[in-house]
Amino acid sequence: MSIEEIKLPDVGGEEVEVIEVCVSAGDSIEEEGAIIVVETEKASMDIPANFGGTIESINVKAGDKLSEGDLVCTMKKEGSTQDEQPKEEIKEEPKEEAKQETQKEEEPKEEEQEESQSVETSSVVEDIVVPDLGEDGEVDVIEISVSAGDEVEEEDGLITLETEKATMDVPAPAKGKIVELTVKAGDKVSTGTVIGKIEKTVETTVTSKPATKKETKEPTAKVEAEEVKEESKEQNSSSQTQAEPVKTTGKVYASPSVRRIAREFGVDLSKVSGTGRKNRILKEDVRLFIKSELSKPSSQSSGNTDSGLGFDLPKLKPVDFSKFGEIETVEMTRIQKISGPSLHRNWLGIPHITQFDEADISELEEFRKAQNELLAKKENGVKISPLVFALKAVAKALELHPNFNSSLSPDGQSIILKKYINIAVAVDTPNGLVVPVLKDVDKKGIEELSLELKEISIKARDGKLKAQDMQGACFTISSLGGIGGTAFTPIINAPEVAILGLSKSEMKPKWDGEKFEPRLMLPLSLSYDHRVIDGADGARFTTTLSKLLSDIRLLLL
Repeated sequence: MSIEEIKLPDVGGEEVEVIEVCVSAGDSIEEEGAIIVVETEKASMDIPANFGGTIESINVKAGDKLSEGDLVCTMKKEGSTQDEQPKEEIKEEPKEEAKQETQKEEEPKEEEQEESQSVETSSVVEDIVVPDLGEDGEVDVIEISVSAGDEVEEEDGLITLETEKATMDVPAPAKGKIVELTVKAGDKVSTGTVIGKIEKTVETTVTSKPATKKETKEPTAKVEAEEVKEESKEQNSSSQTQAEPVKTTGKVYASPSVRRIAREFGVDLSKVSGTGRKNRILKEDVRLFIKSELSKPSSQSSGNTDSGLGFDLPKLKPVDFSKFGEIETVEMTRIQKISGPSLHRNWLGIPHITQFDEADISELEEFRKAQNELLAKKENGVKISPLVFALKAVAKALELHPNFNSSLSPDGQSIILKKYINIAVAVDTPNGLVVPVLKDVDKKGIEELSLELKEISIKARDGKLKAQDMQGACFTISSLGGIGGTAFTPIINAPEVAILGLSKSEMKPKWDGEKFEPRLMLPLSLSYDHRVIDGADGARFTTTLSKLLSDIRLLLL
């Protein structure tokens, strides 16, 4: 027999908190199956089994703090007794006659043992209390998973609590029926608080010699019937599990980390099919559900409240505005009707983060004005706008930070890096916002880009853009500098992973180390997809962009 210790691996932090224990002593677990769930500063993660086997002992509980190398549990390795099996078989192989004699000798003993013992059952009602939360004070009840009268298994989640650091389930102390629950969502509880009562069955073994054979056979027949019933139940359950994941309705079995993810994305867990043990909902099930919902056609009607994420937005009551004064109904433009559902999908489906910064463009603006004076003397000279320099600076920044020049794969498991740089520019037109694309921005000069930007803007305002003029973008720039504003949060244009917003530049006093000087500052608003880009990379990108715009000579390096 081989007993192995499972210790906490390196999880990228000094100390983590155990927020869920997924197994109990005696449970069988497959390789890579979750033993516990821990929460770091940034995320929660499962600690898996290194091999398949049986849990011997659990050395931690929810709320414990662990460091790398701490003992989590001990396990008996699967197949560890295989070497001993053949020896036992050889040893116990008697001759046929001896076997028959042995069986004859053993049969009376078994009968005698069965006749001398019986099992009596009785029901006991006990309190359900909140376990040790690992902290003082009260916590909120955020979800009730069962109702009075429900049958539950031992360790099934009854209610979900939210502490300052994590969410956790209060499990059933035993298998039985919920008699009553004394709390509801929104209540506050603490360690030891009674939250309800459970009726459980207690078995008592009574040793007595029965008077007749008839009396001894009855319990035996009853036990056999119960065994057959239980075996049939297990077979049905097994065949049902193998056929397809069972969709949970009513009671939902999921870990606190899964419930937190579901709350963040507004997913109704009762609509998610669980593929884990005992139909438990896993993080992968939630991810696949969200992906499935997002792939459904979006409604173009503003009256539809389906968000595409498994829940309905609050419905607006119809209002008769004419009761308050004169009104006029104007139909939305074709562009608004087309872009509206896409913007709605992108805002709901992408975890947006917006990084704000500013760039000193004092020298850039002096250079731009000087060049425009020279170009004005040419016959077909074009006028250079500040947006052209922003295009070149973004192209250079995309070269230095290639994760911004990428897209998330359809299955969400990989990142597609692009070796070309095409930048889209949002153009305001009488019919609505359109986003034409400038190709190979990194390979073109300032004058060439100025001319191309002018031509494509005219086509956009005249409604003459073709489909290929608005395809193939890697990144988008939305400039409101000509209108006003100090900052805004632009919506990412999927499948891109970032978008840059430019607001109106403003003269500000800046300290040069000795005195304040008036400097022309350009506000930058960078929104990015947090699934692909983290906060540190977002700050690095805007810092790079600010330096390039502050000193355009860096574009030559």
